[in-house]
Amino acid sequence: FYFYPQLLELIAKSQLTSLSGIAQKNYMNILEKVVQKVLEDQQNIRLIRELLQTLYTSLCTLVQRVGKSVLVGNINMWVHRMESILHWQQQLNNIQITRPAFKGTTFTDLPLCLQLNIMQRLSDGRDLVSLGQVAPDLQVLSEDRLLWKKLCQYHFTDRQIRKRLILSEKGQLDWKKMYFKLIRCYPRKEQYGDTLQLCRHCHILSWKGTDHPCTANNPETCSTSLSPQDFINLFRF
Repeated sequence: FYFYPQLLELIAKSQLTSLSGIAQKNYMNILEKVVQKVLEDQQNIRLIRELLQTLYTSLCTLVQRVGKSVLVGNINMWVHRMESILHWQQQLNNIQITRPAFKGTTFTDLPLCLQLNIMQRLSDGRDLVSLGQVAPDLQVLSEDRLLWKKLCQYHFTDRQIRKRLILSEKGQLDWKKMYFKLIRCYPRKEQYGDTLQLCRHCHILSWKGTDHPCTANNPETCSTSLSPQDFINLFRF
């Protein structure tokens, strides 16, 4: 799922003016389906809020610069799309998270070591902060220095970390503050459950885990994983 929002956001930031009328329509249709999935599943809300805000900001800039930049389509169509984005944003803001009907074991019922183990698998520091706001015990766990240290080491190189050292009042490295400073300076490591694969032999795109009729002797050695930016670059000449 994360691949789609990242791709849509990259297009929103720099490729909107290069989209044809049909491409714009397809873009908005895909975006609408993504929003509807979030509304139904009540997951990844923040991710899509950020995507919509990025797109709205880009459209505001483009609409204001009509006549100075290449915009495909009637201005009224762009304004209509902006209204759709505002509507989707309002829908996301009105989401009421539905609590499970059953009363079974909750996250806080798990042993502390298991809670920490699960938290270590979160790749976004904002998720750790949000989890810490659920309960006082989780707030303490979410401040664990080792959690933030591993998060920094996962996303950033040693050299990047050394350039952004921050000490706490106790003279220790403040890994949490360092993480949020680092993400303002450097891109985080991209992480996707599903990735596109490009077969260098057949020049065919396919999702990882799906097969295509490759004629190479060793098909598995011919595939290259593509990030959303790599995918966009395929269409640049």
